[in-house]
Amino acid sequence: MDRLRTLTKRITLLAGLWLLAGSSSGCLLFEAGYLHTSILFSKFFVTTPLIPISPYWSQEIEDTYWEEERYSKVPVLDPVEGENAPLFCMDSPSPDEVMRALPDDTKGGLPFFAETVRNNVRIVTEPIVDSIGECRFYPMVGPAKHHKCHYKCTVYYEKVIHSDWPIPYSHTDQVEDVVYVDHDHLIRCAGPESGGY
Repeated sequence: MDRLRTLTKRITLLAGLWLLAGSSSGCLLFEAGYLHTSILFSKFFVTTPLIPISPYWSQEIEDTYWEEERYSKVPVLDPVEGENAPLFCMDSPSPDEVMRALPDDTKGGLPFFAETVRNNVRIVTEPIVDSIGECRFYPMVGPAKHHKCHYKCTVYYEKVIHSDWPIPYSHTDQVEDVVYVDHDHLIRCAGPESGGY
């Protein structure tokens, strides 16, 4: 019973101090403070009130546009005849593309609580498929050949998991991941071969 009485006194004292400090601090959240100013701002500029947004979401949008612009579109190349014709795959995956294709174990951790880091990354890229198909008709492209370029990318790295609180620890593991990247593209047909279309 004594402990309950002591706990009740402490909670009452803390609530009273919070009310006293909150009302005399000059920080008004509802009356003439942030909400009032944001509503006035939104009425003047005819927009929504200021909404605080985490930088995580803007980074997600930027990453989505980065991947779509560089890696999600299939290029359609003009035909190159003669000795300069591309007979084999020439554009191997960039390290950025390989790292983005890996399963993202480093996201979602809380700083100082549970962080995952990749150190000493080494990427080995080897072509596994390189073939050009026959000339055929593709919608919105026309007559073209499908050039298949598939790569096997092996990524070696040290996966470090560490935490600073509540129990400080660090664990390092040697990891080997394999990612398959496709660089398929279309090459428009030229000459008498495309005359039938």
